[in-house]
Amino acid sequence: MQTSLPQTLLATDTGMQADEILRNCVHCGFCNATCPTYQLTGNELDGPRGRIYLIKQVLEGNAPTDKTQLHLDRCLTCRACETTCPSGVDYHLLLDTGRELVEQAVPRTLRARFVRRALRLILPWPARFTPLLRTGQLLRPVLPAALKRHIPVRHKNNRALPARQHARTMLLLTGCVQPALAPQINAATIRVLDALGIRTLTGTSDGCCGAVSHHLGATEEARGFIRRNIDAWWPAIEQGAEAIVITASGCAPMVKDYGQLLATDAAYADKAKRVSELAKDISEIIAGETLAGILKQPADKLKIAFHSPCTLQHAQRINGTVEQLLARAGYELTVVANSHLCCGSAGTYSILQPEMATTLRDNKLGALQAGRPDMIATANIGCLTHMANHAEVPVRHWIECLDALIQ
Repeated sequence: MQTSLPQTLLATDTGMQADEILRNCVHCGFCNATCPTYQLTGNELDGPRGRIYLIKQVLEGNAPTDKTQLHLDRCLTCRACETTCPSGVDYHLLLDTGRELVEQAVPRTLRARFVRRALRLILPWPARFTPLLRTGQLLRPVLPAALKRHIPVRHKNNRALPARQHARTMLLLTGCVQPALAPQINAATIRVLDALGIRTLTGTSDGCCGAVSHHLGATEEARGFIRRNIDAWWPAIEQGAEAIVITASGCAPMVKDYGQLLATDAAYADKAKRVSELAKDISEIIAGETLAGILKQPADKLKIAFHSPCTLQHAQRINGTVEQLLARAGYELTVVANSHLCCGSAGTYSILQPEMATTLRDNKLGALQAGRPDMIATANIGCLTHMANHAEVPVRHWIECLDALIQ
């Protein structure tokens, strides 16, 4: 793709990166074939190629409009286009740049500003999010059905956590909303790692990985979360923690990008790079360990439909690993059609774009439940919450399935 970005922009790291990404695009349109929003609307501007053109126009000095903002907002950032692209276009990096520029140039309505600000002030902070969630859950029984379905059922961790000491140590990213929405996920992870001879350190950071702010265009705010997490983790890293374990696949790509996001920060660049190297999805950890003798066979041959989140299969490019682990544990995996398509959760997308998110969710549940599974398993708290109240069968994190079989 030919570009004509102004020299003042090309003199910056952001400008050079954007120019290189744009020049890698060959207009082939393969990306549209796997883009969930393009599949729904058929609008070129709701596909990656069209959005690339919109961002290119902004970078070249054309003033963005409400229309530009709308089509960038509609992107799920699922990165299915990157999996499909034969030219290796780093679309998500270009999208981040485009969104930040458009956010600065195009004023939003008062209501839109309030909602987006509220999301940034509440979701990343457990001390704020948890009381609000508990209030909603307390009132849930008396709410109308339409409201009730938007409030997740409360889950508790009713099993004891291990207290054994092990030579191996790993850090666990507990997350911002996951401890309140599904505390059993972190608990299950701690028990499985304990069975593998690994001690898990928790409570070393309290807040978001930075993804919420980052994807809402608040880049500097996101960097603030990143620096806080690095500061919290660094003592344990210096003492030999061998990995930062992440159970929410939506958080893992963000932490793995810390090195890139703070590459120009002289005080944090080296530390951020090291953190990115240590960041591992829980599936990467478990896949490298021996499960023989740790797990018992399921009493019944449960059928599981696995929903591979976009952040697992497209952002992290981890494909087939969880399915193999579940099969090794004795579960039967069903075939899921169009498994590359997004469920519509996508962080705050289900709140900001409810109509598209609902259609994508219903399509995804139809595909997952077509094989009549006993359970749906996934790897991300956002996907789990988005689907759980609307599924015909229980929706669980896949690590819970292994935890249930610990000897």
